[in-house]
Amino acid sequence: MTPLIDPFARAITYLRVSVTDRCDFRCVYCMSENMTFLPKAELLSLEELDRMCSAFIGLGVQKLRITGGEPLVRKGIITFFNAMSRHLDSGALQELTLTTNGSQLERFADDLHAAGVRRVNVSLDTLDQDKFAQITRWGRLPQVLRGIDAAQAAGLRVKINAVALKGFNDCELFTLTEWCASRDIDLTWIEVMPMGDIGNENRLDQYWALSDLRTRLAERYTVTDLAERSGGPARYVRLEETGQKIGFITPLTHNFCESCNRVRLTCTGQLYMCLGQEDMADLRPALRNHPDDDAPLVQAIHAAIAAKPKGHDFDYSRQRADGQMPRHMSHTGG
Repeated sequence: MTPLIDPFARAITYLRVSVTDRCDFRCVYCMSENMTFLPKAELLSLEELDRMCSAFIGLGVQKLRITGGEPLVRKGIITFFNAMSRHLDSGALQELTLTTNGSQLERFADDLHAAGVRRVNVSLDTLDQDKFAQITRWGRLPQVLRGIDAAQAAGLRVKINAVALKGFNDCELFTLTEWCASRDIDLTWIEVMPMGDIGNENRLDQYWALSDLRTRLAERYTVTDLAERSGGPARYVRLEETGQKIGFITPLTHNFCESCNRVRLTCTGQLYMCLGQEDMADLRPALRNHPDDDAPLVQAIHAAIAAKPKGHDFDYSRQRADGQMPRHMSHTGG
C-alpha cells in the first residue's frame, strides 16, 4: 500500500491510540472532577480498534502507543495487546508501547511483557503522597509505586513523564531526578498545555518554563545536549553525574512541528492530525459502514493525512493561552 506522507513530506510512522476516555484518576490538568464520559456504544470495540490499527500498520505505521484516559481500565484490553503482538511478530510493527498512570501496572505488567510491550511511560508528577492525592484527586501513590516496581520486575523499561507545575512540583526537581536515577529510570518533563476546561485551575499560574527547569538542573549537574530525536516533541540531555537521560517537551516555548511523524486516534475513531488544532477526520463511518472491506477506511486515512497541518499555535507569551483547545487531554490521548 502507498505509505502515509503528509503535505509537508513528513512520513507518518507513529500512531497514538486512545482506547478509552475513562480513568481511575482525575488529574487537575487533564480532567474535571465530575467528568461525563462517552456512552460505551460510541467507543470502538476492541475488534474495531484492532482493524483500525492494523490498517495504519499496513500503511507504514511502525510505532503504536496505547493511551487513554487510563488504557488499563478498559475491560479486556490485554486481548487487544495480544492481538497487536502479531504485527510485532511479522516485523511490520517495530514497537508497541503504553502510557499509563501506573495504577493497574501491578496487575498487568507481566501480561504486557508477554504481549511484546517493552517500554511504558508512567505519568508521575510528585513523590509526595499528599500532593499526589491532591493533583490526581482520586489517586494513591503507593499503588502507583508498586506498579512501577512490578513493571521493572517484568522487564519493562519505565520512563516517568512529569508535568512541570509552578508552585507544585518545582520544589521536587532534584528529588524526582535523584529518585529516577537511583532506579535507572529516564525522566521527561512536560510543559503544562492549554487543553480543556478544568474548572478553577489557571494554567498561566501553573506554567513553569522548562528553560528555567533546565537552568536549575545545570546548577547541580553537568548537562550535555543529546542529538537523539524521535520525530516527536522531546529534546534530550544527559546528566553526566548520574548518566540518566532527561527529556523536555516544550510545545509552548519551542515549536517541534517540523519533524512531527505522528497522529492521534480517539477511542471513538476520530483522527487528530495535530494535538494543537481542532481539525480532525472521523474514520468511524468508513470502518463501521464497510465491515468486510478495508478499502474505504484506507482511503479515509489517506484523505486525513493529506489535511495534516504544518503546526500548532500554542503560545503563553502574551499572558493568555492562545490556541487553547476546548477538548480534554483524556479525549485525544495525549
